Amino acid sequence: MFYLKGELAIIILAAGQGKRMNNPGQAKVMTELVGKPLIDYVLDTVERLEPDKLAIVVGHQKQSVIDFIMSKNVEAEFVEQKERLGTGHACLQSEALLNGYDGDVLILAGDVPLVQAETLLQFISNHQENASDVSVLSTLMPNPSGYGRIIRDKDFSFVAIVEERDAAEEQKQIQEINSGIFLLNSDLLFNSLKKVGNNNAQKEYYLTDIVKILKSEGKNVFSFPDADFKEIQGINTIDDLSLAEGYLKEFSERN
Repeated sequence: MFYLKGELAIIILAAGQGKRMNNPGQAKVMTELVGKPLIDYVLDTVERLEPDKLAIVVGHQKQSVIDFIMSKNVEAEFVEQKERLGTGHACLQSEALLNGYDGDVLILAGDVPLVQAETLLQFISNHQENASDVSVLSTLMPNPSGYGRIIRDKDFSFVAIVEERDAAEEQKQIQEINSGIFLLNSDLLFNSLKKVGNNNAQKEYYLTDIVKILKSEGKNVFSFPDADFKEIQGINTIDDLSLAEGYLKEFSERN
């Protein structure tokens, strides 16, 4: 596998605690799925993309995450999110690690283990072919509860992402959801992150808000529903882990 055009850096967000996983003393990305930590699946996918740079944002039980990744001989740099102030805040912590880098940045979540390298390559290709400034990988989810919704206008143009806690009842009926996977140029990423506020139900700085910010600045924003919803199953609860185990078995049988 290789990146189609130009440079690629990847940021993995891996700072979460995972309070609902019944193991509050463990970093969420170290939760095991069929005998492997969640982060291990993400690292396997990243390896196939062959990025020029890999930045990993750690937090809760950071040393266990760092030690595991280092044991895999992965060439990565680490930065700590000392306060849990949201995904936008987490991503912004990596700015120093990417200082001087001016290529595209792919943002992945360390607790979304099943996304396939082929899906990401198709996503990258769509981003390039459409001359997108910021792209979001989305999917149609039969039960979208808990996920941020993709908001489109009457022309079906992508305009924003609304988190479920901030969504109106009508918006909660939308089945196209945000995977948490973004692609955009490094300068656009960090400049827009610095404009994100925390006026929301969680009082957090959402990565998703960069879409609305860049759209308002006249940038080209696209959401590509390229993923099978099973690939972007986030792991937040024991039930999610059970679902992912079933999906992983299905993928193995398919291949």
